[in-house]
Amino acid sequence: MKLLPVVQDTPAPAFAVAAALMDAIGADDFAAQVLRALGGMFPASHCTVFALRSSGRVQAVSSASAIGEVATLTAVQYMRLGFDRKDSNMVWLSRRKPGKATQLWIGLQQAEDVADEHYRRVCYGDPGIRERLSLLAVFADGYRVSVSLYRNLAYPAFVPQDIERLAQHAPLIATAVMRHVQVTRRSPADHAPQARLMEQLSGRERQIVTHVLEGLTTKEAAREMGVSDTTALTYRYRAFQHLGVRNHQELLALVGAGLPRRASARAGAIKPRKA
Repeated sequence: MKLLPVVQDTPAPAFAVAAALMDAIGADDFAAQVLRALGGMFPASHCTVFALRSSGRVQAVSSASAIGEVATLTAVQYMRLGFDRKDSNMVWLSRRKPGKATQLWIGLQQAEDVADEHYRRVCYGDPGIRERLSLLAVFADGYRVSVSLYRNLAYPAFVPQDIERLAQHAPLIATAVMRHVQVTRRSPADHAPQARLMEQLSGRERQIVTHVLEGLTTKEAAREMGVSDTTALTYRYRAFQHLGVRNHQELLALVGAGLPRRASARAGAIKPRKA
């Protein structure tokens, strides 16, 4: 066997961006790594990643700021105050029908373009945001994402070259985001302590339990599963009966030790039902 050394030259910018985005997949600071990966081409002060599931449920995937926690704090307010219903990105995504292939679009919005005064003040005025450059993706399965780069008043306005560079890397960014969501959306069956519990359930019962643990209502879970609300409610009842729990809180208490952080934080404050 003949071995040849690999000469590790400095990678071309496009390859460097691709490598950085690959490293970001599955990371807790996903948005921060995306911000750094793209910073060499078009620096930005903040980055947010929001998703719109086929059920219509909005999910805050990740957020980061070049300095401080402004993006994360603003994202919390965005979700709490229901600004997704006034956000032009999310409104557009919700109306866009999925096709056979992934659809990619780019949106540019200045602060003054935001019609709602409260939304504009909280998400643009207070944090000093000048404008937002967004990559919008509609995947064939109905999942939708919005990856936004923000510039505050310390940065110059985005220029056409920035939009061109984002367009060039759009397929790669969208793929990285979707893969990150898939990797981090772990079902209860992926956690060893819960595997034995899930073995007690049928396939549909496991599905409904997974959706419940992700925070979906029975109606939202029914849409994800493609069944009626009544059928989903029946699966939920059977699953809870097999697991020996009576409600959502007892389910969280039962499997809380292995849940993702967002669910385990809620489960930690719940005491399990006495036998």
